[in-house]
Amino acid sequence: MSDRPSRIPPDECAQCGATLKRSALACADCGADERTGWRESPDSLYDGLDLPDSAYTDDDPPAPGPRRSGVPWYWLVVAASLIALLIGGMVLSH
Repeated sequence: MSDRPSRIPPDECAQCGATLKRSALACADCGADERTGWRESPDSLYDGLDLPDSAYTDDDPPAPGPRRSGVPWYWLVVAASLIALLIGGMVLSH
């Protein structure tokens, strides 16, 4: 069996208007393909999508929170383990 889609692409890409080969699996210009349904309009992708009101504001994104200073706990565990191995190696070698 073939992995190719059973649907034959249109003569012209519905997204960008580029001419398509009959054997095309996707538009070489914009990437539209059979999975995207060779959409007739680029706007149709988001039709009916219910976005929150905050999606429509042009405000700047919120500033990141304050950075914590200091060393994360796991680096302290790694450092302590390496020191213990170093001391243990020195004790065993004498």
